[in-house]
Amino acid sequence: MGKITGGELVVRTLIEAGVDTLFGLHGAHIDAIFQACLDHRLPIVDTRHEAAAGHAAEGYARVGSRMGVALVTAGGGFTNATTPIANAFLDRTPVLFLTGSGPLGATETNTLQAGIDQVAVAAPITKWAHRIVRAEQIPRLLAQAIRIVNAAPRGPVLIDIPWDVLTEQVEEDSVPIPEMSIVYAAAPEPRALQAALEVLAAAERPVIVVGSEAKRGDAGRALKAFVELTGIPAFADYEGLSLLSGLEECSGGLVQGLWGFKNRGVAPDAILLLGTRFGLNTAHGSGVLLPRQARIVQVDPDARELGRLQPVSVGIQADVRATLEALTPLASGRVWTDLRNWRDTVRVLVRARYERVASDCGKEARLHPFQASQIVARFVDANTSVVADGALTYLWLTEVISRAKPGDFLCHGYLGSMGVGFGTAIGSQVAGRTAGKRTLLVTGDGAVGYSIAEFDTLVRKGLQVIVIVMNNSSWGATLHFQQLAVGPDRVTNTILENGAYHEVARAFGADGYWVEDAAGLESALKEALARSKPACINVRVAVDPVPPEEKLLMGQEPF
Repeated sequence: MGKITGGELVVRTLIEAGVDTLFGLHGAHIDAIFQACLDHRLPIVDTRHEAAAGHAAEGYARVGSRMGVALVTAGGGFTNATTPIANAFLDRTPVLFLTGSGPLGATETNTLQAGIDQVAVAAPITKWAHRIVRAEQIPRLLAQAIRIVNAAPRGPVLIDIPWDVLTEQVEEDSVPIPEMSIVYAAAPEPRALQAALEVLAAAERPVIVVGSEAKRGDAGRALKAFVELTGIPAFADYEGLSLLSGLEECSGGLVQGLWGFKNRGVAPDAILLLGTRFGLNTAHGSGVLLPRQARIVQVDPDARELGRLQPVSVGIQADVRATLEALTPLASGRVWTDLRNWRDTVRVLVRARYERVASDCGKEARLHPFQASQIVARFVDANTSVVADGALTYLWLTEVISRAKPGDFLCHGYLGSMGVGFGTAIGSQVAGRTAGKRTLLVTGDGAVGYSIAEFDTLVRKGLQVIVIVMNNSSWGATLHFQQLAVGPDRVTNTILENGAYHEVARAFGADGYWVEDAAGLESALKEALARSKPACINVRVAVDPVPPEEKLLMGQEPF
């Protein structure tokens, strides 16, 4: 046996853990890992910015329901990745961030890219952050990091490895690579299951809200079995939307479809939250979406989330899929109320919201963003992953996307950071292409500017992502805020007039389309989908319409 480097130990450990792709950007501090990846033919999707690499690892994890890995260099490479680290932390996305750092022997020498404590910076926004200081410790500590990433509640871990540790050589047979065949799903308490069924079986108007933890835990089949048995209509908290496919009879769409039930004299009397957290997406416990008088059963792997903003009748700290798999056999022994009339009521109310939004369209000189979103949705199916970026863009898209039933629907998380979509779309396409999925990135003109050079990544890596830019020549959401808060004569620094984004895409070798009406958008989408190249469709849309959800955020009535 000969000697191997710390970089080689990193790659062998990742391969043992089942990692098949990394996302990163090269730097001298981490070249030992790049060289080992080359030897093992472990692909690295190299982006044009470290933030895009981190977000790509997030997108890969979210679509693939598995751990993503981001690899960035020291100093500026690490600081560029802090936004995706924070994003993954708040959204509980399983991502392993590997970063290089200055040589241990050069500590406190004012050397290049070594003046900050990267572990200390990352500690508040990770589940665990640690520096490895000896090469022989790499397999053990990296395996520990991977276990922590995947243990519920999932989330990011940062492992910092100095340059001289990655290049250090050790005897090959002296450092074994640990096995990592571990089951992470926590089972629910039997008493809690019985209590949950008591609440749901006694209800006349129950609903289910499916959250991101259900998607991350691959709970689709278990959800379908439970819904078909009980007949309870299901809504989704954005990322959980893809799990509603196949629940035609019982699918109510996104959770915002619950708005207005109380105003029509009807509201859910029991709610099963499956990996859905109280907060922004549930109207902060205000009762607007989840009525305060309803009895709530909340399932979440993190006990801190149970009853965070609203009281819950039953709180179950457990994996969502494991809970559903345990609930369904118990539920089969009960008599369930015939909920056909309730499901009909749900469909009527959800359809009324859609028609109310649609009735406000067609009065602008430019294409209404809701109409543009309708056109995009017509090209979406279960083999399509949709990524939404930009405040107004994703708010309009959420009004139509549930009808399209995409394979995946990814948008802003709790960090609310703009510009995350391009990287997310890269990771989404890498994760989905082996299954024949295609990724559409629907983004605003403001958001696309953060990472527009990633068209180069799409072309170099042959990633057939179609980027649809809803171009309203402004930072639309903040422009609306200024108009409301300080008046239309005080609008400042929210106008974006130079927007030939399709030409930028062409310059990088992608296809580019400029469209100004519905027919042009439909034609461009048909052509772009028929081709095997990445593309940018730059569509001119109106800025004045305000989405219902934005009105709610600004303290107004949505309609």
